Amino acid sequence: MKNLTRVIFVASLLVGLARPATADVITDWNETAVSTASAAGGFGPFHIRNIAMVHVAMFDALNSIERRYTPYRVQLQITDTTSREAAAAAAAHYLLVRLYPDKAKDIDTALATALAAVTDANAKTQGVQLGEQVAAAILADRIADGANAPDTYRPHTTTGTYVPTVLPAGSSWGAVKPFALKSGNQFRPAAPYTLKSAQWEKDYNEVKQMGAKTGSGRSTEQSDIARFWEFTGVETYNPVVRQILAAKNLGVIENARVFALVAVATADAYIAIFDAKYTYNFWRPITAIRNGDMDGNDATERAPAWQPTIPTPLHPEYPCAHCIVQASAATVLSAIFGDAIPTVKMTSPTAPGVTRSFSRLSDYVAEVINARIYGGVHFRTSNEVGAEMGRKNGEHAVQNYFEPLR
Repeated sequence: MKNLTRVIFVASLLVGLARPATADVITDWNETAVSTASAAGGFGPFHIRNIAMVHVAMFDALNSIERRYTPYRVQLQITDTTSREAAAAAAAHYLLVRLYPDKAKDIDTALATALAAVTDANAKTQGVQLGEQVAAAILADRIADGANAPDTYRPHTTTGTYVPTVLPAGSSWGAVKPFALKSGNQFRPAAPYTLKSAQWEKDYNEVKQMGAKTGSGRSTEQSDIARFWEFTGVETYNPVVRQILAAKNLGVIENARVFALVAVATADAYIAIFDAKYTYNFWRPITAIRNGDMDGNDATERAPAWQPTIPTPLHPEYPCAHCIVQASAATVLSAIFGDAIPTVKMTSPTAPGVTRSFSRLSDYVAEVINARIYGGVHFRTSNEVGAEMGRKNGEHAVQNYFEPLR
C-alpha cells in the first residue's frame, strides 16, 4: 500500500505534464523497458531476461481482469472494472524500478503519465494494486533464477603459459532458469562437424573470403549488412514487434500476449545458446583462420594476419546467438501473423544512415544468418543451426504458453 500511495502522489504532481496517452499501454511500456535496458549497458541477455519479466507481469495482470488465455504464473480474482492501463503500468513500473533503481526517476515519470490518463479513481487504485501484486509474484519467481550467479569461468591453459586475460561472456548463462523451456539444454544441437569434413572446408573458405576486414568479396550492401547487424540485443527485435502490432491494431490483451511470447522466447534463446556454446567451445573464425595449418585439412589455408569485418564477440562460436534470437522472435510472430508482414523498417547505431526493410519474417532471419558471415564472426553452419534452434524454441513457447482458453 505504501507503493500505491507513492505512485498516485507522483501522478497527481505530474498530471499537468502528462503527454497524450497512446492507445496501447503495453507498447508504451515496452519502449520504456527497452530504452531503460539499452541505457544501462552491460551484458545483453541480462536485460532481455528483465524485459521478459516485465512483459509476463503485464500479461498476467491484464489476463486477471480479462481471462482469455492461460496465465503465465499468476491468476488473481479481480473485478472487470479494474483499469487495464493502470494494472499494466503498475506491473511494469514495479519491476523496472527494482531492476534499474538508477533510472527510478524516469520510470516514476512514465508511471505518472500513464496513471494521469486513467480518470476513474477506483479503477485506477484497483489497477495499481493488481499490477503490483502480480509483479511482486513474478519477481519472487525469478529472484533465484541464476542470473546473478558469479562468473567462475576457468581459462584454458597449461601451467605457466600466458593466455589472454579478458574473460569470455555468458559462461554460466546456460544454467539460468528458463521462462518457457524445461531446461537450457532442451534443444541443444549435435556437436559441430569434424575439421576434415567438406562442409568445414566450405564454411571456412566462405567466411575467410566474405568476412575479411580487408580484401573481401563483399558488395557495398553486404558490408552495410555486416555493420548493421553488429548491433545485438533488445533493440534488434522489439521495434519489429511494435511496428507489426501498430499495423495490426489489436486489442491491449492481444498485444500483451504477443509481447510476452516474444519476450520469453528471446530470453530462453540466450539461455539455450549459451548452454550449447560452452558445451562445445568451438573456435571463432579469427582463431581458426590464423591457425588454419592446425586443423589437419589441406583445403583450409592459414592466413596469419586475417581479421574479421566487425569485432568478434567474447564467447564461443557454435551456435550463433544472433541467429537464435532473431529466429525465436520471428517464429513467434509468424505463428500468429504468418510469414508475410506489413513492411517494417529498422536502423542500427552500428551502421549510421543505413535502413533495412523487411516484408517477410523469413527474410529478416536470413539476413542475420548472412550478416554474421559478412561480419567474419561466424561460420554458416553455426548460423543455420542457431536459427533452427530458434524455430524450435519459438514454436515451443507458442504451443505451451499464453494459450487461448476454450
